[in-house]
Amino acid sequence: MASKPSAREALARYHGKRDFKKTPEPRTAGRAGRGAHSFVVQKHHASRLHYDFRLELDGTLKSWAVPKGPCLDPSVKRMAVHVEDHPVSYADFEGTIPPKQYGAGTVIVWDRGEWAAEGDARQGLAEGKLKFELYGDKLRGHWTLVRMRGKDEKQEPWLLIKENDDEARPLADFDVVEELPDSVLSGRGVDDPVPPAAKTTTKQPPAAKKAKAAPRAALPRGLEPQLATLVAAPPAAADDWLYELKFDGYRLLARIDGDKVQCITRNGHDWSAKLLGLVKALAKLPTRSAWLDGEIVVHGENGAPDFQALQNAFERGATSSIVYWLFDAPFLDGRDLRETPVEERRALLAKLLGKKPPASLRLSEAFEAAPRALLASSAQLGFEGIIGKLKGSGYVSRRSPTWIKLKNQQRQEFVIGGYTAPKGARTGFGSLLLGVCDDQGALKYCGNVGTGFDADRLADIKARLDKLASDDCPFDERPAGVKAQWVKPKLVAEISFGEWTRDGRVRQAVFQGLRTDKPATEIRREKAQAPPKPAAAARAGSSSNKGASRTMDLRITHAERVIDKKSGTTKGELVAFYHEVSALLLPHLKGRPVALVRAPEGVGGELFFQKHANQSELPGVKLLDPALDPDHEPMLQIDSAKGVLSAAQMNVIELHTWNATSNAIDKPDRMTFDLDPGDGVEWPKMLEAAMLVRTLLTELGLPAFLKTSGGKGLHVLVPIRRHHGWDAVKGFSQAAVQHLAQTIPDRFVAKSGPRNRVGKIFVDYLRNGFGATTVSAWSARSRPGLGVSVPLEWDELPELKSASQWTVGNIGERIAIGNKPWAAMEKSRKGLGAAMKTLGYTPPPD
Repeated sequence: MASKPSAREALARYHGKRDFKKTPEPRTAGRAGRGAHSFVVQKHHASRLHYDFRLELDGTLKSWAVPKGPCLDPSVKRMAVHVEDHPVSYADFEGTIPPKQYGAGTVIVWDRGEWAAEGDARQGLAEGKLKFELYGDKLRGHWTLVRMRGKDEKQEPWLLIKENDDEARPLADFDVVEELPDSVLSGRGVDDPVPPAAKTTTKQPPAAKKAKAAPRAALPRGLEPQLATLVAAPPAAADDWLYELKFDGYRLLARIDGDKVQCITRNGHDWSAKLLGLVKALAKLPTRSAWLDGEIVVHGENGAPDFQALQNAFERGATSSIVYWLFDAPFLDGRDLRETPVEERRALLAKLLGKKPPASLRLSEAFEAAPRALLASSAQLGFEGIIGKLKGSGYVSRRSPTWIKLKNQQRQEFVIGGYTAPKGARTGFGSLLLGVCDDQGALKYCGNVGTGFDADRLADIKARLDKLASDDCPFDERPAGVKAQWVKPKLVAEISFGEWTRDGRVRQAVFQGLRTDKPATEIRREKAQAPPKPAAAARAGSSSNKGASRTMDLRITHAERVIDKKSGTTKGELVAFYHEVSALLLPHLKGRPVALVRAPEGVGGELFFQKHANQSELPGVKLLDPALDPDHEPMLQIDSAKGVLSAAQMNVIELHTWNATSNAIDKPDRMTFDLDPGDGVEWPKMLEAAMLVRTLLTELGLPAFLKTSGGKGLHVLVPIRRHHGWDAVKGFSQAAVQHLAQTIPDRFVAKSGPRNRVGKIFVDYLRNGFGATTVSAWSARSRPGLGVSVPLEWDELPELKSASQWTVGNIGERIAIGNKPWAAMEKSRKGLGAAMKTLGYTPPPD
């Protein structure tokens, strides 16, 4: 078999077509990406406009010219002509190739990100069918490249096809190359004038210069706040932005004019009488003149803002618990700061608050951090998302692209247009009918919400609805098949939800609370925009605070995507979970080969079980010596939190480990008994079965440690000394299971398969063979609800409610206990010799 060409050999055609004395294109191969493979799509206006689609593999960019560009519609197959490999450094190239040079014309980076092959990428290319997933700013989800069979073509014709997944969109609804035409690096269009090459200079960037003194100005009587634009992804140039946590509360402006202090809502309503505690706190600030901007919240038990608690505070007149998070100062001390860069306004605000501000006043911290990592951290902390503010930008009283918001889940306000009758034991109402206003003010029906209410909330909302009862349907089109009591469209509800359907309905909606700070006539459907172009004149230079976000130094794509519809968990929340448990998880992963279960489509979608790789795709995931498993590609091992988190970024939900360490792969150091219930086995019988397995092991003189599987069953682990090989250990575990099945046949079965274990429990000994794996302690499971495998004390077993009692959503209550139930595992190791003799098992010769 011929060896694969080196990067230098693969780039011979590229070099042969170019005169690098005349073209600005990169000559050197550049450094291959670390961990995940990169991809880039460059928009190239040569003799004809086309798009160059490039995938990093084996040290070069495999390249195809796509005349019409990528399309998100699976029914549209785009021609892709295979061209010469390009150097990895070409992925950052933007500029103009001079006339009379190969490819003369302008090039911009239209999209970029990472990609992951499904299966062996080299084999797919060789066979003419490469399936992969993209994680870009514009292109995401599953794609396929298919080689066409032609005759005597100088260049191979392929097809670039979008797979049918959540990222697919009909061409008639959305043409990605038309809707998002510009560079993700510079924000330029392909035909925009190219700025001259930057020269080395000691001058500061314009926005970093000392701003002119803000002009003196009389304090205006009113002020409208600046509003943020919802975006689908962070901007490409992350260093141009500051990021803050997005608070789940009410926007509030504070006006200080001498001794008079007012608290004003975003719509101009004076709430000073409702917020007397804040008025007193603001009056203590050392200024006689100011407009301040921020968000009021009530913090829940976990420290994160609790929107319903904020509502309760107003309804009960108990507003002393309200905290005012301040983030801007458009006017201060007789000066108009609206043209002053946001960094300087923040500095002046921090100085105003001082080191010890009144307890109810806080400064919203700004982070110069990777936005995707910060978004994942915000999910972990229980926040709604993050706000980005363009460095060097001023303050404007309107919605502006210089402030952007990224959310961990879809969430917005809806107008309540009616309700359905309650069913069963429920009182008040069944569900609320939701709508948003279109540009002409007509109310469009958007679906129902029936969850998120407790008994008090049901009664309170029903009382409000009764006062607004109407015989007329408020929606412009009466919802088909809905029997409802209509109400006047006055009440506004905040709703979180999984997704919008194609016919404009919300799915997996959950009620968060009523809003009294926004009028119903202003409620519109929020549509995420493309990442904005940073204004070059406002650029303030590179971030210097690399440690502002402690979650990880790794790009997280699509943190807002719901991966489990049952729990509503997003990808960002899963990454945050793995960050939270990484210190507990790593002792079970370190030094052991690991298998990864990927779920690109989330729970319920197709799963990919990966035990080997020919090239590491993930930062922190290393390839082991191929000699450990000569018949396969190298095995994987994760020894760091970075590896855990990068695996989660690449849609890994489950992590499974071997029963041996990589430095002694031929001798297992533990056995695993997986108690797998058949149909009809009730949970109490599972608890009894686990105790029976423990009893047998105790009689054999072996230690036993327990954990939940996170799915349906329980796992019993036996730490052993490395005296025997795989065949002996597996054979002994099989003999133990057969003994159980023979001794208690009405409870246990020794054969796998659903038919064999109806009403019985199969104790799976197959986990103890060479190459077999078991889900690790502290791993999530790719099942509805995202259960977690958790170590247990044996005396906890009687109170255990299910194998998935702990989930990604409630794991916090278990973290304090951590690995304590298994603290004695290392000291408990026993050899199997005596147990084999007691059981009457003779091991095969090594």
